[in-house]
Amino acid sequence: MANDNPNQTPTPAQAQPRGVHLVGSVPLNNAEEVFRAASSTLGNRLRRVPDGETGIRTNWIGWQINLFAQNPHFEIVPPDPKAYSPQPRIRLRSPVSPDDITFAQLGYADAAIASYTVFSRLKQEGFIPVQYRFQVSLPTPLAPVAAFVAPDDRSVVEPAYEKAMFAELDRITAVIPHDELAIQWDVAVEFGILEDTRFISSPELKQGITGRLIQLGDRVPADVELGYHLCYGDAGHKHFKEPEDTSKLVEVANAISAGVRRTINWIHMPVPRNRTDDAYFAPLRNLQLHPETELYLGLVHYTGGIEGTRQRIAAARRVVTNFGVATECGFGRRPPETIPDLLRIHSAVAAPLPS
Repeated sequence: MANDNPNQTPTPAQAQPRGVHLVGSVPLNNAEEVFRAASSTLGNRLRRVPDGETGIRTNWIGWQINLFAQNPHFEIVPPDPKAYSPQPRIRLRSPVSPDDITFAQLGYADAAIASYTVFSRLKQEGFIPVQYRFQVSLPTPLAPVAAFVAPDDRSVVEPAYEKAMFAELDRITAVIPHDELAIQWDVAVEFGILEDTRFISSPELKQGITGRLIQLGDRVPADVELGYHLCYGDAGHKHFKEPEDTSKLVEVANAISAGVRRTINWIHMPVPRNRTDDAYFAPLRNLQLHPETELYLGLVHYTGGIEGTRQRIAAARRVVTNFGVATECGFGRRPPETIPDLLRIHSAVAAPLPS
């Protein structure tokens, strides 16, 4: 818990976590509102600021279904109403090879470039701290393919979609200055696969998941900051499976850390709001990140406010002492009127980052 006596040196169990990470989506009206709200409330507790993924991007990858639907190679299959997050499915109209499938621009680069223009202007005007980087959160290419494409067609569609996503990344890194940019890969569907959930049980995709994640990290230019958001889903404010503990998160984080050839600047992990027990955090003792990689724990929840968040911090600090705070997932599915209080909870429980 936080040390309330400013004249007393905090013990490791009392010291506040350092820094705040914003996962991605923030349901305000536009990027400028997000930049202003985050900067004014979090100040020197933040290193990177996303544009909030506002508008059609609010529901993470949901907007990509239209891209598939408009492609002449695909046809739509009605959604399963019992699914974790019911969405239409896409299947190929006829057999093709990956080279036959082309996608128009996916929209991620267009959104990032437009938002960076706002970010740059606000920084020049002094509203955004000079040290902030502009954070672009991208889904892994596997995510839309596994979520939307019929199982029999995934092996054909994934290489084509991956090629399109890398083209988006190349456009982003060609336009936005590298010393102001941070790229985050959102890793959620992969945990649905690893946990064998009904949401997406896919033995053929389970093999090679960490290899894909390592490739994604190495694809980001070395002078652009890189992070990974590990996630168990947030549809309806529910996980696709309640994680038993942090063991799979640690397993994936360690594999990424060992395999990526460039610096990983941060890794984020979720913490369910009801987990203040030692058992959930215990596997973090086996976490093997490089010294330069920041760990952010998604233990900030609107429910329970500051006190509930401090209880989760205290539980985490019995295992790890060097971490920052975040929410489990993006804010995009929250009511907009809760965002100011949610940002204030972050600010209250986290210490500033070293300058």
